[in-house]
Amino acid sequence: MGKYFNLNVNDYIRVLKLARTPTWDEFKQVALIAGAGVILVGTIGFLLFIIMRPLPP
Repeated sequence: MGKYFNLNVNDYIRVLKLARTPTWDEFKQVALIAGAGVILVGTIGFLLFIIMRPLPP
């Protein structure tokens, strides 16, 4: 398949050992940034919908 699919189970175990649960402050920051992104994309989509609505098909 290639050099990118040459991982074995030990590599996955090493990554899982390094992973940790985020603190509450880290979680809040990530949630706020993700929420802001969702709102921004939704607003842009809604504005495009309003702009394109009166145009003929």
